[in-house]
Amino acid sequence: MNIFITGASSGIGEYVAYEYSKRGATIALCARRKEKLENIAKKCESLGAKIYTYSVDVTDQHSTKESIEDFLSKVSTIDLVFANAGLGLLDFVEKGDPTVMNDMINTNVIGVNNTVVPFIPKMLEQYSGHIAVVGSVASYVAWPGSGAYAGSKWAVRALTGSLRNSLPKQISVTLICPGFVKSEMTDPVEFKPFLIGTEKAAKKIVRALDKKRKVFIFPWQWNVVVAFRKLIYLIMGREFQKKHDNYRLKKQSN
Repeated sequence: MNIFITGASSGIGEYVAYEYSKRGATIALCARRKEKLENIAKKCESLGAKIYTYSVDVTDQHSTKESIEDFLSKVSTIDLVFANAGLGLLDFVEKGDPTVMNDMINTNVIGVNNTVVPFIPKMLEQYSGHIAVVGSVASYVAWPGSGAYAGSKWAVRALTGSLRNSLPKQISVTLICPGFVKSEMTDPVEFKPFLIGTEKAAKKIVRALDKKRKVFIFPWQWNVVVAFRKLIYLIMGREFQKKHDNYRLKKQSN
């Protein structure tokens, strides 16, 4: 099995690589942090995988395509593209600076396109393959204070849905929508309902991919949250409004 994984230097990408390494897969590990990639590559190889590493930023279309072309030159087929690289931060709109928001949209949306689209001609040629994109439950529930992150994941949900309907059925497309998974990205977050460990999350994702699931929302509690998201908007929206009201009152009293 030949697999291309982005965001492989930590979190979901790292542990999904370990799961497929146990199956003896040939894996391209892609991320910006070269030293971390090298350490993860050694562990993957010890588990039975054949590994290629690419230190790339998925927002760079040229270098990402170069890494894809290099990997395709080394394997006969591509079985799975796992587009996992992403950023998750608060908007901080009160600062008046959209830089962080734009970086998230660029990584989470443009980065997915740069990762997935170059593989499509090869998948069409071989008339097989599997595209898996890591979205988020935020694509259904736009938390107050995280509009750019949620917006980027809504876009990812639209892109994967369109791909699924545009490509032959022989090419599977899976959208993975995790809640809070323990990782470097979620460690700074204080409120993490239904937090799930990284290794456990990776095992669940791989099982869902084995079944060629179209959409996989996990852990299961988030399916309930998604169903009642209007209530969530109301409750959390009130809390953020209180924060801004308090800020306004404080400014007036000074």
